[in-house]
Amino acid sequence: MKQWLRKLLEQFENEPQRRTTDTKNIDITEDRATVLYILDVYSKHLIDIDGHSTRKTREALDDFLKALIDLDTPNADKLLFRIRQFFSTYRIDEYTYIQKTFDDFKNIIWDFADQLCEDLRFEQEKEVTVKKNLDQLREAVEANSIVELRNKSRELIDFYIEYQTEKEEHRTKSLNSIQKNLDTVKKKLTEASTKMNIDHLTGANNRMSFDEQLKNQGRLFQITKSPVTLLVVDIDFFKKINDTFGHDVGDFVLKECVRLMRSIFHAPEQIVARIGGEEFAIILPGIKLEDAVKKAEEMLALVRKEVIVHHDFQVKYTMSAGISQLLEGETVEQWLKRSDQALYKSKQSGRDRITIAPHDLKGEKKIA
Repeated sequence: MKQWLRKLLEQFENEPQRRTTDTKNIDITEDRATVLYILDVYSKHLIDIDGHSTRKTREALDDFLKALIDLDTPNADKLLFRIRQFFSTYRIDEYTYIQKTFDDFKNIIWDFADQLCEDLRFEQEKEVTVKKNLDQLREAVEANSIVELRNKSRELIDFYIEYQTEKEEHRTKSLNSIQKNLDTVKKKLTEASTKMNIDHLTGANNRMSFDEQLKNQGRLFQITKSPVTLLVVDIDFFKKINDTFGHDVGDFVLKECVRLMRSIFHAPEQIVARIGGEEFAIILPGIKLEDAVKKAEEMLALVRKEVIVHHDFQVKYTMSAGISQLLEGETVEQWLKRSDQALYKSKQSGRDRITIAPHDLKGEKKIA
């Protein structure tokens, strides 16, 4: 069984409402595994859209996941119909939300372009009038008439003074309008950048941002050879928290978890990212493995003492971790895989512990 699927199944092993099905011995076909994978990935990368909060959408996807794991053959068609029905509605609303956001941004850009075009038209119209007045003045000079020259000169001077006044007023108005549009565009771009890089729920960096930061650290390591350590962390039995106390409490636990991790790893260059539902990664540039392990132990000890109070509930939880330092000649994909496999070993060995990834993926060192 593939590791990602085994990990997904293990999330449901300790839920109060599970039936007698043993996830270790469950037979998952390739088609069913593909649907499970799609639902799981979708659940980890949700965004808030009109009519579909991430919490409620995640609850619906979790219900589908559990139903697929426990799927009885007679109910297969009914379940697949429900999944198709859900996605047909959700994808339409998701597309509408994204299209509306794009249209709003597009309208701002068009307003900005229209303003520039209006400025250009104003300048062109005035240039035509200036040329006309200059041509008339030239004709007056050639006519050798002092009266005509005086009149045309006065007209040109009056026009030029009026033109400069209008130009200054138009310029001020135009600059104010452009500044307003630029401020709006800047705000929209900042919001878009934040949404692209920050996890909407916890405020941690999201998976896309994490992947980019990981690549950057890999490139930097090739140049500086300065140590950089990766810590992959998972909340133990998080599905049980959701099912016992509800997703609202589960979301609160995730936010508090990020707050706690940032209290330990608070340096500006240290990246705390949410890379899955209840899985996090922490990139520690310039930190040697032994120092990172001490900080990770401090984090796990702090979590053990933590009692999260939300509404009428008190929640205690633990975390498991895998840790590794980037090696010479290693790709960032291999680096992440070593940390992830060390995390999996921690969960297999009883959870609430750290496992140091080996250099060759053949053995791990556990720290209780």
